[in-house]
Amino acid sequence: MQELIINILLSVVIIAAAVILLYVGRKKKGLTNKQRKMMIRIFIAAVILLMLQFLNAEAFAKVDQYLFVNAGRIVRFLCYFMDYLVIGYDILKKAWKGIRNRQVFDENFLMAVATVGALALAIYENGEYLEAIAVMLFYQIGEWFQSYAVGKSRRNISGLMDIRPDYANVEVNGELTQIDPDEVAIGSVIIVQPGEKVPIDGIVVEGTSSLNTSALTGESLPREVKAGDEVISGCICMSGVLKIKTTKDFGESTVSKILDLVENASSRKSKSEDFISKFAKIYTPAVCYSALALALLPPLVRISFLGLSADWGVWLYRALTFLVISCPCALVISIPLSFFAGIGGASQEGVLVKGSNYLENLSQTKYVVFDKTGTLTRGVFEVNAIHHSAMAEEKLIEYAALAESASSHPISKSLQRAYGKSVDRSRVKDIREISGNGVIAKVDGVEVAAGNDKLMMRLNIGYHDCHQAGTIIHMAIDGEYAGHIVISDCVKPHAKEAVQALRHAGVDKTVMLSGDGKKVAESVGTELGLDEVYSELLPGDKVEKVEQLLQMKSGKAKLAFVGDGINDAPVLSRADIGIAMGAMGSDAAIEAADIVLMDDDPMKIVKAIKISRKCLRIVYQNIILALVVKFSCLGLGAVGIANMYLAIFADVGVMILAVLNAIRCLFVKKL
Repeated sequence: MQELIINILLSVVIIAAAVILLYVGRKKKGLTNKQRKMMIRIFIAAVILLMLQFLNAEAFAKVDQYLFVNAGRIVRFLCYFMDYLVIGYDILKKAWKGIRNRQVFDENFLMAVATVGALALAIYENGEYLEAIAVMLFYQIGEWFQSYAVGKSRRNISGLMDIRPDYANVEVNGELTQIDPDEVAIGSVIIVQPGEKVPIDGIVVEGTSSLNTSALTGESLPREVKAGDEVISGCICMSGVLKIKTTKDFGESTVSKILDLVENASSRKSKSEDFISKFAKIYTPAVCYSALALALLPPLVRISFLGLSADWGVWLYRALTFLVISCPCALVISIPLSFFAGIGGASQEGVLVKGSNYLENLSQTKYVVFDKTGTLTRGVFEVNAIHHSAMAEEKLIEYAALAESASSHPISKSLQRAYGKSVDRSRVKDIREISGNGVIAKVDGVEVAAGNDKLMMRLNIGYHDCHQAGTIIHMAIDGEYAGHIVISDCVKPHAKEAVQALRHAGVDKTVMLSGDGKKVAESVGTELGLDEVYSELLPGDKVEKVEQLLQMKSGKAKLAFVGDGINDAPVLSRADIGIAMGAMGSDAAIEAADIVLMDDDPMKIVKAIKISRKCLRIVYQNIILALVVKFSCLGLGAVGIANMYLAIFADVGVMILAVLNAIRCLFVKKL
């Protein structure tokens, strides 16, 4: 009676789990047909098992009175065996396929041998079939959780696939025609309407709009664009119609590169994953042979040397329990899943990781080395100050913008932006550009000289040195010094905060490498609170400096380099981890990097490090949990203390716990 009560309670637990799965399946969107079918199988198997538990062996024995001797025993076996096939036929099929392909030692083989063996024991002893079916049922529940977790991680990553454009609009004879983005040539003008994706990178030539960039960067705030602004593929046009002149082929555009990075991320395995793969290849055959030895050797020793009965049933039961306990599902499934979920969570935050090996390395980062322009600074020159001006500042800027109006240099562009009005070129005459010095022109009949100190010395005009870092434009009007304009690159809004956050995250040293002059570089370094600053470096010098820093670091500490320019590609490749700014970074830098930040925000570096460390913590938790429980229960099973129910916990229970723990890698918003 007591055994019947225990069996009924266990059946109630099983069917409760099945009902929960069925409820979750009805409420949750995004489940595959395979997952839904498995839930139905679990539910049906649980219901049948519950019904059978109300019929004990004595109840089936009454069938003998109506048919023949042992008919009830046969009917009882067939009922349970039918339930076993409902829940386990696919496992048996996979195990047989593995045997035929000479890939025997996997979890399907272990489950098949253990459960078929338990059924055989129950037939021999006319005992309980519950254990065999419970093992298979709980295993399938664990597999369902694993499948759901992988699907959720994959949906996080495949959410990026929504950025893939299906078509591009081009105007033909006054009508819009949809063509394949692959067919759009560089320099073509495409039209993007509200609600459509930008299919190819380009420059806006007409129109204004708000762009939703959340699929690329994780940033919820829309980005305003107008004529002259660069746009990248994958953004969604929210308002207004844009005409965009393409600057890249579709295959080279941002969206194509992102999809390629994501699709190939799983091919680069971490050391932890490689260890688990190698461990499973040795561990699984070892436990199979150990189980065989446990089934055969003790009975033979008892008969041959101790003069005792063999007790074959007892030792076979222990061997089958040993097999169930030994199944390495928790490790083999949860470790890759943890990394996969970590990469998926990072991608939702605009951090693209090219492989789990890079995620593992990033968790050990102790040195972060930055490029300056475009990484810590915006790479956009702006007028920051006007000193020693002999006239109104607005007038001085006007003269400077007009005198430089013929130049396409970034300095000239910054002066024109500061002027803020359209430049009337008819007011400018006799433009003379002196290489390495500056420009002299007549503006409204007044001679204007704008340039560096060399130009002032060339014209024998006294000037004032500037204490401020940046590019200094000295101005002279009709041969008289009129003051100077300070133009400098602007520090990114979150750059200083990112440097401080890196320090709080355990990064030992932050370094900046720059090709700019010493004064400018040190000014930026001091403003941001960097530990070391190196200036006036060529691309080769940056590689050499990173080599020196790599030699200085100790133990497992890793060095990450963050850059965006084509000249950063060599050093991105040389660093332990290369991190590229993806929104405005060069193709060469993105190609060479291991990690790409889609919105160029330095704070995302801190986010990426925190995600990697959370992921690795979960990986180590799962490894320790699985190994401690496995080896403890294996010992208990070998000496006969652990029964099949403890084996179920050691296998399926630990797997479910590890999978649920791995799912935590998806939740990275609050890091």
